[in-house]
Amino acid sequence: MERPLIAVTMGDPAGIGPEISIKALCNSEVLRTSRCFVIGDSKVLRQARKFSKITGIKINPVKNVKDCKFIRGKIDVLDLDNVVISKLKKGKVSAQAGRASIEYIDKAVELALSKEIAAITTGPINKTAIHKAGFHFQGHTEFLAKKTKTKNYAMMFVSDTLWIALVTTHIALNKVSGAINKKRVFSTIKLAHETRVAPRIAVAGLNPHAGEGGIFGREEERVIAPAILEAKKLGIDVVGPISPDAVFYLAKGGMFDIVVAMYHDQGLIPLKLLSFNNSVNVTIGLPIIRTSVDHGTGFDIVGKGWANPSSLIQAIKVAAHFAKS
Repeated sequence: MERPLIAVTMGDPAGIGPEISIKALCNSEVLRTSRCFVIGDSKVLRQARKFSKITGIKINPVKNVKDCKFIRGKIDVLDLDNVVISKLKKGKVSAQAGRASIEYIDKAVELALSKEIAAITTGPINKTAIHKAGFHFQGHTEFLAKKTKTKNYAMMFVSDTLWIALVTTHIALNKVSGAINKKRVFSTIKLAHETRVAPRIAVAGLNPHAGEGGIFGREEERVIAPAILEAKKLGIDVVGPISPDAVFYLAKGGMFDIVVAMYHDQGLIPLKLLSFNNSVNVTIGLPIIRTSVDHGTGFDIVGKGWANPSSLIQAIKVAAHFAKS
């Protein structure tokens, strides 16, 4: 089978995205499992190559996907040429960088929807920067859903240790309870079920001890348990709600394949504790395959050559896996 064609968006030009893009596309596992090119700005990538002291790699700007050569020692860049390098301040939030990062994603979605590529892997963006540029999205996920006109979608994180699907994502903690409803929980369970063959799914409760019969909260009785019951009627192998302080331990031990968590940090704290730099963000429910790094733009280490490409490498490998399945 031919290696799948994957577009890697460079992320925020002022962050570590350019550096990890170069490092990842030189990785032997990436080269073995996929054909990758970067959607970004060749000037920024050359600058990143220089301060990262990466040698023997040529940055090859192209205007069309068909011009990519996928030659070892050469990184093809679909060059949008949308950064004024003299005005780019590394490690700083700017509207220019925010706009550029959105334009990379926009182009990638266009290519994926037209079937010119098999999948998208996205580098890190900065939410403040994209807001400064006039794009008022919470992050990649919401932008991708709008671009693909997708209503039912969810954020999932994949690692060798845990698979976590989130019912809610980037919202304030005091708004989580109001954002959870039966339809949303059911939809997340169903989307998670569709990512694997016959997965065993556990659903975390929202409250301590999963509400303890209503003593610590009634979201489990009113919302979460009815959603689980509806999913069971479809033949989905799902249990819960299970106390959040136990469910991730049980999944790590092999009892479950996927945990549905109610909010961002409930799922991400155990995931990152066990798999930092090696977990992958997957947007499930989209008509295209999209994976991403599980970290931010790393403004504090830009230009020092320290940026770790492990999460991006894993994201590309997971994208290739989904593209082949």
